[in-house]
Amino acid sequence: MPPALVAQLDAMARAKGYRSRSRAVADMVRAQLVEHRAERGNRQIVGTITLVYDHHRRGVQALLTDIQHHHPHLIISTLHVHLDRHHCLEVLAVRGRAGEVKAIADRLVATRGVKHGRLSVTTTGRELPA
Repeated sequence: MPPALVAQLDAMARAKGYRSRSRAVADMVRAQLVEHRAERGNRQIVGTITLVYDHHRRGVQALLTDIQHHHPHLIISTLHVHLDRHHCLEVLAVRGRAGEVKAIADRLVATRGVKHGRLSVTTTGRELPA
């Protein structure tokens, strides 16, 4: 590895509180493996779908609720927060086959009235060593 890249890696590792470079590298490898596995195949994944929407937008809450009620096997839990008089944050904890989880996330994010949405995927932990 080029010395300048190693220096930047060491600086990042220190800033994030890693005790060693190898621990930082191991975490980066794990993150890439999780992302790679979520993109390929149809393995079990877990994650969150985060939505920000204007609850005054006509029908948005009903649409989001309807989509969620059609996928109870994927949604583990939900959190609903009122951000201000107009905006809500909704976080859905999800688990299921990657393709199904991505499909429901896409539908929710594309719902008219949703201002921002994102699927954040992680692993069930079974496939990764500590």
